[in-house]
Amino acid sequence: MNSPASPRALIPRATLRLQFHRDFTFDDALAQADYFAALGVSHLYASPIFTARSGSTHGYDVVDPARVNPELGGEDGLRRLVQALHERHMGLIVDIVPNHMALGDQNPWWRDVLLWGRHSHYASWFDIEWLGADPALHGKVLLPVLGKPYGGLLLAGEIKLEREAGRLYVACPGNRLPLAPEDYVDVLGAAGSPRLAEAVAAFRRVQEAAVQEERQACAAQAWRVLEQAVEDPAVRGAIDACLARYCALTPDGAAALHELLERQHYRLCDWRNAGDEINWRRFFEIGDLIGMRVEQDDVFEAMHALLFRLVGEGLIDGVRLDHIDGLAEPAAYVQRLRQRLEALTQGQPVYIVAEKILGAEESLPTDWGIDGTTGYDFMDQAAAILHDERGAAVLDAIWKEYRTDPDGFGHLVHSTRRRLLERNFASEFNALTAALHTLARSAVATRDLSLMAIRRCVRELLVYFPVYRTYGVRAGCGSRDASVIRATAARVRDLLAKSDQAALEAIVGLLADPPQPGIQDERHAQLHWRALTRFQQLTPPLTAKSTEDTAFYRYGRLLSRNEVGSEPAQLALGIEDFHRHVARRQRDFPAAMLATATHDHKRGEDARMRLAVLSEIPAHWQSTLQRWRALNQAARTQMPIDAVDELMLYQTLIGVWPLEQSGHAELLERVAAWQRKALREAKRRSDWNAPDLDYEAQCEGFLRRILRAEADNAFLPALHHFVQEVAAAGALNSLGQTMLRLTVPGVPDLYQGCDLWDFSLVDPDNRRPVDYALRQQLMQAGLTAPLTLEDWRNGACKQQLIRTLLHFRRGRESLFTIGDYVPLTVTGELADKLVAFARRCDGLTIVVLVSRHAARLVVSGHTAQTLHAATPLIPPQRWGDTAVQLPADSPAGEWQSVLSGAEGAVREQRIVVADVLRVLPVDVLVLSD
Repeated sequence: MNSPASPRALIPRATLRLQFHRDFTFDDALAQADYFAALGVSHLYASPIFTARSGSTHGYDVVDPARVNPELGGEDGLRRLVQALHERHMGLIVDIVPNHMALGDQNPWWRDVLLWGRHSHYASWFDIEWLGADPALHGKVLLPVLGKPYGGLLLAGEIKLEREAGRLYVACPGNRLPLAPEDYVDVLGAAGSPRLAEAVAAFRRVQEAAVQEERQACAAQAWRVLEQAVEDPAVRGAIDACLARYCALTPDGAAALHELLERQHYRLCDWRNAGDEINWRRFFEIGDLIGMRVEQDDVFEAMHALLFRLVGEGLIDGVRLDHIDGLAEPAAYVQRLRQRLEALTQGQPVYIVAEKILGAEESLPTDWGIDGTTGYDFMDQAAAILHDERGAAVLDAIWKEYRTDPDGFGHLVHSTRRRLLERNFASEFNALTAALHTLARSAVATRDLSLMAIRRCVRELLVYFPVYRTYGVRAGCGSRDASVIRATAARVRDLLAKSDQAALEAIVGLLADPPQPGIQDERHAQLHWRALTRFQQLTPPLTAKSTEDTAFYRYGRLLSRNEVGSEPAQLALGIEDFHRHVARRQRDFPAAMLATATHDHKRGEDARMRLAVLSEIPAHWQSTLQRWRALNQAARTQMPIDAVDELMLYQTLIGVWPLEQSGHAELLERVAAWQRKALREAKRRSDWNAPDLDYEAQCEGFLRRILRAEADNAFLPALHHFVQEVAAAGALNSLGQTMLRLTVPGVPDLYQGCDLWDFSLVDPDNRRPVDYALRQQLMQAGLTAPLTLEDWRNGACKQQLIRTLLHFRRGRESLFTIGDYVPLTVTGELADKLVAFARRCDGLTIVVLVSRHAARLVVSGHTAQTLHAATPLIPPQRWGDTAVQLPADSPAGEWQSVLSGAEGAVREQRIVVADVLRVLPVDVLVLSD
């Protein structure tokens, strides 16, 4: 399968993200290989391909990293796909999940832990606190899998002891858990049946074994004995008599079963207890995804063995690292991974990008050996430059009318974090403060720090922490991370009682400084590392859940800025700031991925661009809202809906509404599903843990009433009319966003289906099937026709723009990565409506022009005919004297459009915009002497 002579690029020119699952397999992707090649991408970028839980729609719930997922087509299907890609000079990048795995019976490592507890070979592979503060969990893992309190289920007989072949299991609703082998002696011996004597004796040898290898060997033999014995109906009857003693429907049976359960290596409890009591690291707050200690050599090798083999065989060209902030030592992990992968490729480069969300002015460390992020930072910047800061005051005024929280987005995040620390992350918070307390007591200088003082101080640090995490190592934090910790402490100091301020300083020292000098004790060093790790692995999920998964669903000023990687309080970005961010990314990570849509986005890239138009026409949006609320007064009376939820619903409808009125029933169901998820994520009026079904029903009833297709419903045509008003300006924004992604330094990524307009909502809506037949049809038509806005509503212009520029990039990879990025000055009447820059490399110069802020220019008049006829283009005459000034050393002769083929002259180192943007709102010009 290895094809070293293949001319495919190892570092991608452009990627296409595909979401694989059992309804879209490797063979389904193979069937579209010609289309992907024609589009111009160099690599497919696959969601996780290793074995996930059966039926997984995303692949992040991995249960076996040693096998390619059979539901996707297994390794044979993967090889067929890669062979087809190589034949088309394309490659494959895969998403891997080093931070966590899914629990359950399908995970063989986890089954072994439940069976053997701390004796399991895998006991240290999972991030479990085997000796935590709760004595009831010493040597056990908490299993929050019950839908009701343990006692009620037990007494109702819903927890049972059952047999299958020669194995005994604990069965509870939705789960079947192994019985510890050493307990077979009591269960089977109680019958006193001579038919079971040999099996009982075999299991007694398990109890007597001194080491784990011997225990496992004895258990294997004992199970074989029992499997043979149960072939006899009389033996099965004897075992059934044994199990009857543990029927919890009788007092004696309940007591016996409870005593037996208390001896297992797990402790069953209500799933609602997880946030308070769980003794293992979760992925965020998901109670069936457990953190892995991939920093251990044996775990690292086991988690990556299949990846290493596939890379060594030439099937995989690069990796995307999921949730890198969850790892104990991200830098060491990436460096080790790169070393191993490039040893397998004989030193050839392997593309490695990481899912990492950067805070304001935060940058990815340059010494990790990573090619960059997966593009959330670019997604934020590209969207922000297409929003209009001049709309902020009116949008703020609108939000003030609707909101219940009197303060801004920052206050909303802080209050949310407090709530999450008290409820959703209480167990992780307890573990962190306990680790810090133990560390403090290990040194004379800090031995008087009380646990409660630590809790009060650390809570404030966590609430106000400004970035997702720091990256301290065993030797301590670097200067940058130490500064972040100290700056946060300075911010919260006055929020604490004076009696706690000295404790705060001591805690900052424990977190920001190396292990205390003069203390060479290995135990102190280990306690320091454990406490720092606990801190650094708690801030990312706390930040994400409080911001993306809560505050984003509460803050409704403008939903297009409530996106992963964005700061909703920042409405827009100036052109100079945009150029500064781009230049920094090129300097440090010229091959970073550039994304404008992902499997995690809150709303589709083109829905965001349509909503961005509201920042340009805030007064019109304000009056429209007033009319809509008046139109829907009766619906609101009948189905009361919170004002914030109503405002967010209207914005969602604007973003998702189709350009043509079709598929109304399907759209309604999609929005209803979004609404239910949004209400629960917001945790204002409902919640995943305790959903308010009555309020949710009211909101859904309101939605269905205002979207009913009846003659007396004036809102529906009003909504459609408003969408038509903003649609052309939104499409112009979309084409601009697409152009930026394809031309600034980096590797553009195309999320599945986004080659046409993408008005999707949050997952699972953004993972719906892609209509490739339609895309192929439009592609064929576009191959023989010029790029035009004539039929812009069907999205063909976006597809043609992508195809044209991706093919233009072929053979010019250096121009678009390491080539100079030169911001250009724009002068004239509409100078603020244009983003312009040049790219230069090896004697080739191109100029990129992107229109923006065109809502008041693309449409004149508001009649239905005018609205439908509007196109996403600023009329050429409106540009007036607007011109782009070229650098003095640029070619001074001609320019030619990559998109239309039009030609023109460079006049006095200037390009007149009206001469260029005549038929399209964006363009790439090749300059020549």
